[in-house]
Amino acid sequence: MLVKTYGSTIIGINAITITVEVNIDIGIQFFLVGLPDSAVKESHQRIEAALKNIGYKLPGQKITINMAPADIRKEGSAYDLTIAIGILAASNQISSSRLDEYIIMGELSLDGSLQPIKGALPIAIEARNQGFKGFILPRTNAREAAIVNSLDVYGVDNILDVINFFDGKTDLEKEIVDTREEFYANLNEYEFDFADVKGQENIKRSLEVAAAGGHNAVLIGPPGSGKTMLAKRLPSILPPLNLHEALETTKIHSVAGKMSHEASLVSIRPFRSPHHTISDVALVGGGTNPQPGEISLAHNGVLFMDELPEFKRTVLEVLRQPLEDRLVTIARARLSVEYPASFMLVAAMNPCPCGYYNHPDKECVCSPGFVQKYLNKISGPLLDRIDIHVEVIPVPFSELSEVREGEKSETIRKRVVEARIIQDERYKESKGIYCNAQMNSKQLKQICQIDKAGHALLKKAMERQSLSARAYDRILKVSRTIADLDSSESIKPEHLAEAIHYRSLDKENWGR
Repeated sequence: MLVKTYGSTIIGINAITITVEVNIDIGIQFFLVGLPDSAVKESHQRIEAALKNIGYKLPGQKITINMAPADIRKEGSAYDLTIAIGILAASNQISSSRLDEYIIMGELSLDGSLQPIKGALPIAIEARNQGFKGFILPRTNAREAAIVNSLDVYGVDNILDVINFFDGKTDLEKEIVDTREEFYANLNEYEFDFADVKGQENIKRSLEVAAAGGHNAVLIGPPGSGKTMLAKRLPSILPPLNLHEALETTKIHSVAGKMSHEASLVSIRPFRSPHHTISDVALVGGGTNPQPGEISLAHNGVLFMDELPEFKRTVLEVLRQPLEDRLVTIARARLSVEYPASFMLVAAMNPCPCGYYNHPDKECVCSPGFVQKYLNKISGPLLDRIDIHVEVIPVPFSELSEVREGEKSETIRKRVVEARIIQDERYKESKGIYCNAQMNSKQLKQICQIDKAGHALLKKAMERQSLSARAYDRILKVSRTIADLDSSESIKPEHLAEAIHYRSLDKENWGR
């Protein structure tokens, strides 16, 4: 007898429906075809033990299982439940009348219980798009899948529950999640707040500008000056995620298996802080079986790279293309997958190997030329892609001991959101562009026009600091953001002056 059940596989961050065809005939062999990997092939032993332990059995006949389409590689153990239900239906041990209405996914333990799977959200989205009535999966993934409307999601603990459901003996409990309520419930919950920061008003201002325009930033300062502390608070002043961004971010985290069992939707902007020993594949994504990297996990959020010069040169160089294109393409012989990578890069670094170059109190002990050599670990093209360079000076005791609370993140965020509203209106006709940092060369000429005084100021800065053409563009973009924060229609000389001030590493004689 031939029976079809349905599962799904993940390509990039999207799902493709897989038809599992089970045919039972005269004979005693077991065949699993359709380009399965080792984990899928091992399902035979898991299914046999699980069925035996719940009172069912693997039929002693010739079993042929085809996973179509056969030219797409099937990976992982999530097809155990799909195959097991197909075998039971094909051997007439359970009813097959409703199998075509459901996507069925789950990894089997030997006692019949189900282990969690990856990619529950994109699978649920594809199931709805394909017109399936429901999705049966492990209970630990049910809340994640249930944020998809117009799809019945059933979380189960054991294969026996699924068998009884298809036999009509019991009903499964539908998982219900109010997507909008879930989204808005945690929208403004942040662990860190700028109100906790003493002093550093100029750094707060630079991060406010970065958040308002989506600009990349690097903080340069001695150990203990507060670089990491400030960077961790940046997500709290970024505009809240909208529902579309939240779903897109959740899809990436779901595919990577980073969703907690209780979570259903990522509603706050991600903050990823990889260690400096990370490999280039772990950062951008890839591997034998392509997976999202740290820059995709930071999509719609912040990628923080502490101790930037300590990262391997190859790791830093692979950042250049994603910073421009906001997309990562992983090419393999059989397939090519794309992962979104629209993130804000925030980096922190010491100014020299000893950490005390330009320190107001402590003397730098580095040999001549070591400061420049340390800075040269970061290539010029990468630095040019970072809009804002700011020196962080240690906070004096008089400011540290102040009882007065600093400005709250909530207050700063309001100004950032107002600036983003101006940019939303400005770029509403431009596909894929949402903030000043993303504007192209053509838009730069139209939007970032400056008067004669501003032109003279910028020319002088360019000549004195030997700035590149890309640095020129960055200054104009940052000055446009400062003007937006000031609710100014035009870019004024004071906006340009502040933007030029945010190019610390371009200053004459830096590191020499």
